[in-house]
Amino acid sequence: MLRRTFMATAAVATFATSAFADGHSKDIVDTAVEAGTFTTLVAAVEAAGLVDTLKGEGPFTVFAPTDEAFAALPEGTVEGLLEDTDALTQILLYHVVPGKVMSSDLTDGMMATTVEGRDIAVAIGDNVLVGPATVTAADIETSNGVIHVIDTVLIPE
Repeated sequence: MLRRTFMATAAVATFATSAFADGHSKDIVDTAVEAGTFTTLVAAVEAAGLVDTLKGEGPFTVFAPTDEAFAALPEGTVEGLLEDTDALTQILLYHVVPGKVMSSDLTDGMMATTVEGRDIAVAIGDNVLVGPATVTAADIETSNGVIHVIDTVLIPE
Protein backbone atom coordinates (compact mmCIF):
# COMPACT_ATOMS: atom_id res chain seq x y z
CA MET A 1 0.00 0.00 0.00
CA LEU A 2 1.21 3.47 -0.87
CA ARG A 3 2.07 5.71 2.05
CA ARG A 4 3.87 8.67 0.61
CA THR A 5 3.50 12.36 1.09
CA PHE A 6 2.98 14.12 -2.22
CA MET A 7 4.50 17.54 -2.65
CA ALA A 8 2.12 19.97 -4.29
CA THR A 9 2.23 23.54 -5.42
CA ALA A 10 -0.25 25.95 -3.86
CA ALA A 11 -2.36 25.87 -7.03
CA VAL A 12 -2.49 22.08 -7.09
CA ALA A 13 -3.28 21.96 -3.37
CA THR A 14 -6.15 24.41 -3.91
CA PHE A 15 -7.30 22.31 -6.85
CA ALA A 16 -7.32 19.15 -4.78
CA THR A 17 -9.17 20.85 -1.94
CA SER A 18 -11.87 22.26 -4.23
CA ALA A 19 -12.28 18.93 -6.03
CA PHE A 20 -12.98 17.18 -2.74
CA ALA A 21 -15.18 19.99 -1.42
CA ASP A 22 -17.75 19.69 -4.20
CA GLY A 23 -18.43 16.01 -3.48
CA HIS A 24 -16.84 14.79 -6.73
CA SER A 25 -19.78 16.12 -8.76
CA LYS A 26 -17.58 17.25 -11.65
CA ASP A 27 -16.09 14.94 -14.26
CA ILE A 28 -12.40 14.73 -15.13
CA VAL A 29 -12.52 17.47 -17.78
CA ASP A 30 -14.55 19.94 -15.71
CA THR A 31 -12.33 19.33 -12.68
CA ALA A 32 -9.20 20.00 -14.76
CA VAL A 33 -10.72 23.16 -16.27
CA GLU A 34 -11.69 24.47 -12.84
CA ALA A 35 -8.20 23.90 -11.47
CA GLY A 36 -6.68 26.43 -13.85
CA THR A 37 -3.30 24.66 -13.93
CA PHE A 38 -4.14 22.31 -16.80
CA THR A 39 -4.97 24.74 -19.62
CA THR A 40 -2.53 23.09 -22.05
CA LEU A 41 -3.81 19.61 -21.19
CA VAL A 42 -7.41 20.71 -21.66
CA ALA A 43 -6.55 22.39 -24.99
CA ALA A 44 -4.84 19.18 -26.11
CA VAL A 45 -7.82 17.05 -25.07
CA GLU A 46 -10.08 19.37 -27.05
CA ALA A 47 -7.79 19.32 -30.12
CA ALA A 48 -7.67 15.52 -30.04
CA GLY A 49 -11.45 15.24 -29.77
CA LEU A 50 -11.28 13.42 -26.44
CA VAL A 51 -13.50 15.71 -24.36
CA ASP A 52 -16.62 13.55 -24.71
CA THR A 53 -14.61 10.42 -23.88
CA LEU A 54 -13.15 11.92 -20.69
CA LYS A 55 -16.57 13.29 -19.73
CA GLY A 56 -18.00 9.78 -20.24
CA GLU A 57 -19.02 7.27 -17.64
CA GLY A 58 -15.55 5.83 -17.07
CA PRO A 59 -14.14 5.25 -14.61
CA PHE A 60 -10.77 6.55 -15.75
CA THR A 61 -7.50 7.27 -14.01
CA VAL A 62 -5.73 10.26 -15.52
CA PHE A 63 -2.09 11.10 -14.87
CA ALA A 64 -2.46 14.82 -15.57
CA PRO A 65 0.60 16.89 -16.49
CA THR A 66 0.45 20.51 -15.38
CA ASP A 67 0.99 23.51 -17.63
CA GLU A 68 4.55 23.64 -16.26
CA ALA A 69 5.12 20.06 -17.46
CA PHE A 70 4.02 20.99 -20.98
CA ALA A 71 6.16 24.15 -20.88
CA ALA A 72 9.21 22.00 -20.10
CA LEU A 73 8.91 20.16 -23.43
CA PRO A 74 11.30 21.27 -26.18
CA GLU A 75 10.21 24.44 -27.96
CA GLY A 76 7.62 23.80 -30.65
CA THR A 77 6.61 20.36 -29.33
CA VAL A 78 3.17 21.37 -28.09
CA GLU A 79 2.41 23.33 -31.25
CA GLY A 80 3.52 20.40 -33.39
CA LEU A 81 1.35 17.98 -31.44
CA LEU A 82 -1.68 20.25 -31.72
CA GLU A 83 -1.26 20.01 -35.50
CA ASP A 84 -0.69 16.21 -35.50
CA THR A 85 -3.84 14.97 -33.81
CA ASP A 86 -2.92 11.29 -34.30
CA ALA A 87 0.32 11.69 -32.34
CA LEU A 88 -1.43 13.96 -29.82
CA THR A 89 -4.18 11.40 -29.25
CA GLN A 90 -1.61 8.63 -28.74
CA ILE A 91 0.25 10.71 -26.14
CA LEU A 92 -2.93 11.73 -24.30
CA LEU A 93 -4.25 8.17 -24.15
CA TYR A 94 -0.87 7.14 -22.70
CA HIS A 95 -1.83 9.29 -19.68
CA VAL A 96 -5.07 7.37 -19.06
CA VAL A 97 -5.56 4.02 -17.35
CA PRO A 98 -8.97 2.33 -17.45
CA GLY A 99 -10.66 2.02 -14.08
CA LYS A 100 -10.25 4.01 -10.91
CA VAL A 101 -6.71 3.46 -9.61
CA MET A 102 -6.19 5.16 -6.27
CA SER A 103 -2.72 5.76 -4.85
CA SER A 104 -3.32 2.93 -2.35
CA ASP A 105 -3.66 0.58 -5.36
CA LEU A 106 -0.17 1.40 -6.64
CA THR A 107 2.73 -0.87 -5.79
CA ASP A 108 6.42 -0.58 -6.48
CA GLY A 109 7.33 -2.22 -9.77
CA MET A 110 3.79 -2.61 -11.03
CA MET A 111 2.97 -2.06 -14.68
CA ALA A 112 -0.19 -0.15 -15.53
CA THR A 113 -1.70 -0.71 -18.96
CA THR A 114 -2.77 2.58 -20.51
CA VAL A 115 -5.74 3.17 -22.79
CA GLU A 116 -3.14 3.75 -25.52
CA GLY A 117 -2.22 0.07 -25.11
CA ARG A 118 1.27 0.23 -23.66
CA ASP A 119 2.36 -0.46 -20.13
CA ILE A 120 3.88 2.18 -17.91
CA ALA A 121 6.01 1.39 -14.87
CA VAL A 122 5.22 2.59 -11.36
CA ALA A 123 8.08 3.05 -8.91
CA ILE A 124 7.68 3.90 -5.25
CA GLY A 125 10.62 5.26 -3.30
CA ASP A 126 11.13 8.73 -1.87
CA ASN A 127 8.61 9.81 -4.52
CA VAL A 128 6.02 8.02 -6.58
CA LEU A 129 6.99 7.80 -10.23
CA VAL A 130 4.81 6.90 -13.18
CA GLY A 131 7.31 6.37 -15.95
CA PRO A 132 9.67 9.35 -15.61
CA ALA A 133 7.01 11.59 -14.03
CA THR A 134 6.74 12.36 -10.33
CA VAL A 135 3.25 12.35 -8.84
CA THR A 136 2.83 15.73 -7.11
CA ALA A 137 -0.80 15.32 -5.97
CA ALA A 138 -2.83 12.13 -5.82
CA ASP A 139 -6.35 10.81 -5.42
CA ILE A 140 -8.29 13.79 -6.73
CA GLU A 141 -11.62 12.08 -7.16
CA THR A 142 -14.09 13.10 -9.86
CA SER A 143 -17.53 11.84 -10.81
CA ASN A 144 -16.01 9.51 -13.41
CA GLY A 145 -12.62 8.59 -12.00
CA VAL A 146 -9.52 9.98 -10.38
CA ILE A 147 -6.74 12.40 -11.30
CA HIS A 148 -3.13 12.12 -10.20
CA VAL A 149 -1.11 15.26 -10.98
CA ILE A 150 2.31 14.69 -12.56
CA ASP A 151 5.24 16.97 -13.29
CA THR A 152 6.25 15.55 -16.70
CA VAL A 153 4.43 14.83 -19.94
CA LEU A 154 4.55 11.10 -20.61
CA ILE A 155 5.76 10.26 -24.12
CA PRO A 156 5.42 6.63 -25.22
CA GLU A 157 8.55 5.22 -26.83
